Amino acid sequence: MLKKKTAFTLMALGLFSMAIAQESVIYTHEDSDYNQALQLYNNSQYQAAQTLFKKVRARTTNEETKANSAYYAANAAVRLNQIGADRLMEDFVESFPTSTKRDAAFLDVADYYFANAKYPYALKWYKKVEPYTVPKKDRQRFNFNMGYSLFAAKKPEEAKTYFNRVSNSAEYGSQAKYYLGFIAYQQDDYQGATESFDQITDQELLSENLSYFQADLNFKLGNFEEAIALGKKQLPNSDRQEISELNKIIGESYFNLQQYKEAIPYLEAYRGKRGKWNNTDYYQLGYCYYQQQDYANAILQFNKIIGGQNSVAQNAYYHLAECYLKLDKKQEALNAFRNASQMEFSPEIEKDALLNYARLSYEIGNAYEPVTLVLSTYLDRYPKDTYAPELQELLVDSYLTSRNFKGALELLEQNRNYANKTTYQKVAFFRGMELFLEGDYAETAEVLDRAIKSDADALFTARARYWKAEASFLLNRFDEALVEYIRFQQSQAASSTKEYKDLDYNLGYTYFKLKDYNSAIPYFARYKSGTAEKEKVDDALVRLGDCYFVTSKYDRAIDAYADYLSGNGREKDYAAFQKAVSYGFTGRNSTKLAELNSFITSYPASTLKDDVLFELGNSYIRDNKEQEGLKAYADLVNSYSSSKLVPQALLRQGLVHYNANRNDEALNKFSTVVDKYPNSQEAIQAVNTAKLVYMDMGRVNEYAAWVRNLDFVEVSDAELDNATFESAEKQDIEGRTAAAIRGYESYISEFPSGLHIVDAHFKLAQLYFSEGNQEKALTSFTYVADRGGSEYYEQALTRVCELLLAKNDMAAAMNYLSRLEESADIAQNRTYARQNLMKGYYEQKNYKKTLEYAEKVLKTEGIDDRIKSDANIMIARSAMSTSDEITAEEAYAKVLKTSSGSLAAEALYFDAYFKQKKGAFEKSNISVQKLAREYAIYKEWGGKGLIVMAQNFYALGDAFQATYILESVISNFSQFPEIESKARQELSLIKSKEAEKNASVDTGEN
Repeated sequence: MLKKKTAFTLMALGLFSMAIAQESVIYTHEDSDYNQALQLYNNSQYQAAQTLFKKVRARTTNEETKANSAYYAANAAVRLNQIGADRLMEDFVESFPTSTKRDAAFLDVADYYFANAKYPYALKWYKKVEPYTVPKKDRQRFNFNMGYSLFAAKKPEEAKTYFNRVSNSAEYGSQAKYYLGFIAYQQDDYQGATESFDQITDQELLSENLSYFQADLNFKLGNFEEAIALGKKQLPNSDRQEISELNKIIGESYFNLQQYKEAIPYLEAYRGKRGKWNNTDYYQLGYCYYQQQDYANAILQFNKIIGGQNSVAQNAYYHLAECYLKLDKKQEALNAFRNASQMEFSPEIEKDALLNYARLSYEIGNAYEPVTLVLSTYLDRYPKDTYAPELQELLVDSYLTSRNFKGALELLEQNRNYANKTTYQKVAFFRGMELFLEGDYAETAEVLDRAIKSDADALFTARARYWKAEASFLLNRFDEALVEYIRFQQSQAASSTKEYKDLDYNLGYTYFKLKDYNSAIPYFARYKSGTAEKEKVDDALVRLGDCYFVTSKYDRAIDAYADYLSGNGREKDYAAFQKAVSYGFTGRNSTKLAELNSFITSYPASTLKDDVLFELGNSYIRDNKEQEGLKAYADLVNSYSSSKLVPQALLRQGLVHYNANRNDEALNKFSTVVDKYPNSQEAIQAVNTAKLVYMDMGRVNEYAAWVRNLDFVEVSDAELDNATFESAEKQDIEGRTAAAIRGYESYISEFPSGLHIVDAHFKLAQLYFSEGNQEKALTSFTYVADRGGSEYYEQALTRVCELLLAKNDMAAAMNYLSRLEESADIAQNRTYARQNLMKGYYEQKNYKKTLEYAEKVLKTEGIDDRIKSDANIMIARSAMSTSDEITAEEAYAKVLKTSSGSLAAEALYFDAYFKQKKGAFEKSNISVQKLAREYAIYKEWGGKGLIVMAQNFYALGDAFQATYILESVISNFSQFPEIESKARQELSLIKSKEAEKNASVDTGEN
């Protein structure tokens, strides 16, 4: 709070007067020009005088006149500010070393410059003066002028020497003490400054110039009441800059006296240094508002404190957090508490801020770091704190609310005292469910087993059994699944669970998979009569028909299929086909034919048309309608070349021709089967039947030559082939998995082209899959899928897709997914193929195809919300990639309604993004807060959301929140370089703007 002084003191006090003594008679020159020049000089007509003096010097022969003329000419040049004036005076001294004016020359020039406030020039010439040559009457003036010139040159230590020489002078003493005091003041020697100022006796000087400094000195010495009094006294007599500084002195004095209300108007009137406040200035005014409970205005001051790293900043951020809490701005409070907790200037504030930061993190979520980590940090740092039990409880609960069940289970395994058995059981259950959704069914069963053994809550024990059964079912461990379903059924709590409504359906399916169809029937029958989810009820009705069908109860099967067809289920074509086939088994072949022909017109796009044509062919042949039968087979072969029924249709055509004695046509069909489908059961049968044809025709040699060129199993090997396969299959049926695997592996090794090679590979793949050996399972499933034409084709193809996707090998999966879409009989498999083709095309950046498949998926009837979310997210991402933000916003809004997990996190981020683009900054922040609270584990979206939040806060005028959030992103999201880079860019822009008004802001440019 220093005030720069000017030269007013010098002129006002008459410290210097320039007078040139008249020439004595002794030196009067006869030349009238010299006298005229001297007269002009004394009348300040320096230009004219200089011209005459130069003439006199040039022509006179008198050395003294010559010297005097040179002296006055040089002096005139100084007063005229001529270039080279300094040099003229130096030439005089050098040219006339014996002149009586030599000693006075330097002092005269210095005094002239000093009188005209040209202190750098004055100092230059004063330094040329030899002090001992200065006349005694001029010595005080010389010492004061020299001291002030040094002071003006910012050489206070040298200046003090000269001021001290005249500090007791009657003429210069007050001024000297003033500057000695001012130097002490500048050097923060406030006691010394006070002593010097107190010795000043000049009342005019005291009243005009010292009140400000005395106010500031009293402030700095802690005499706040005196500082206030002096400051108020000086305010009416001060200039604009001094008024600003005095307001600061008065306001800060009131602040230190804890008179906050009185401080506010004075602190507000302060204009800052060079128009800028600093962090301390904002803190003091903010704290005054805080003490007045004016939290809104306090926030406006505190939040201007950016990047502070001292006790003032820690206090400010702590009080800022309290203000935010008072106004129910919890996200803002969380940021401020976090900042205060990361500073170590006040251990008490650090601890309390961390406690509040932990509580708020639990309450509203935390996008910077896991809530569990925040709570653990407090417990680690203050393990014996009175709040530790509370935070232990919050820690466990935070794992649950953030759905980090894996972390919760690990925590409780290590710290069982953190929660009771009921909580542990719930954590184990939810972790098991999480694993189930991730498709890790083996680990699901293991974790749910822990929940079952805990058995603290009968309801969760029952639910754990149910889902353990589900996991076992999906691992093809149907016996284990059945045991757990039955245990669930026997539990008293079962009927109270939401899972109970599907128990009959799942028991029916388990018996169905175990081929115990009679046991499955009552469960499907009971379920289809219930009020459960319609899609499952419809499915149960179809499976009930299948059970009746397999157990030869065809009339009941017909009734079940007919019942299903009266509704709007998705498998109507399947039910219609099964119903038609069932008529055939009851001896009503004509009805069967009518139903099959009706099927072709009713379901033209059905994937079962190849099955229908095959059954039509069989039925026509059975009715001795040979031509119609052959035509049906031909339609199948020509229209559905990839169908597994094609080799059978060709074989049937051959048999029809053989029975009609059209041997050449028969051999042609048998040969086609062998050529296109070698190693298949149909090929073996074709070879055997062709042998009979050749024998009937007496062309056995041709048969022998033909067979010799076939590379699959010889007829003589068939018995060993069958025995080897049946041995392995027996082990499989009896549940001896390890022995079955060895048996199938042995069969494949011994009979690589065997009669049962496809069956062996498929069944071996199933066993590998249930054991968790995915690589080996993939090899065998791929073999079956690549062979095609078998009853296992669709199942194998689906598994290949699933396993390749699990390996993230989308490139290889795309081919199999396309084949699955084209050939799938089961609607769910076709939807699965389209869903993943959609994702595959997106990875290839083929956005047009992505959108095409997304629309296909969305048009599928009966799909669940998860699949809808997948499709809409692909639409949204593709739209963003093509800058179609209108479509993207609509799609993300749909995702937000139906999704969970990472998709919900992504949709919430874009919800915040689009709201920001519309200027709805506070609503945008609400979306980011929800993202932090409910989806904290998805850090990438959390980081992106924080940048949006920072931009929102800055748009709302809260620079602290904006900069703090961005600095936190930079510190906590380095694993995402793009996010970190964006945060740095935004932070640089904001700090550059804030530095224009806050002197404490470090832009990092220096």
